[in-house]
Amino acid sequence: MTSTPTPGTPRPASDLDPAIAARLKRGADGLVPAIAQQYDTGEVLMLGWMDDEALHRTLTTGRCTYWSRSRQEYWVKGDTSGHIQLVKSVALDCDADTVLVKVDQTGAACHTGDRTCFDADVLPLGK
Repeated sequence: MTSTPTPGTPRPASDLDPAIAARLKRGADGLVPAIAQQYDTGEVLMLGWMDDEALHRTLTTGRCTYWSRSRQEYWVKGDTSGHIQLVKSVALDCDADTVLVKVDQTGAACHTGDRTCFDADVLPLGK
């Protein structure tokens, strides 16, 4: 299910609903940040990146699909690790420049093996 365009070339055309595509505000690279959140606890799990095709796949397959900026390919969360994200809902923020995907996370969400990407380095608050 991955597609590997060569760096610098456009990613494949998408079947994303044109009404949704028209609302999205993408960065210069064609991507929007996608926050994964545990649907029942509200725990923020990770941040990934989606283009139109990744969002389309996420909406239609029920599994989170992201665009890997480092590998320049699509990846379905959990295909290699078994730590899958089953999609419960998808929403755009008020500016349509960020996607919130509420998921049921199996195992670790972070590539380091942690439950979330945000629990290993909590910064101190100053006064």
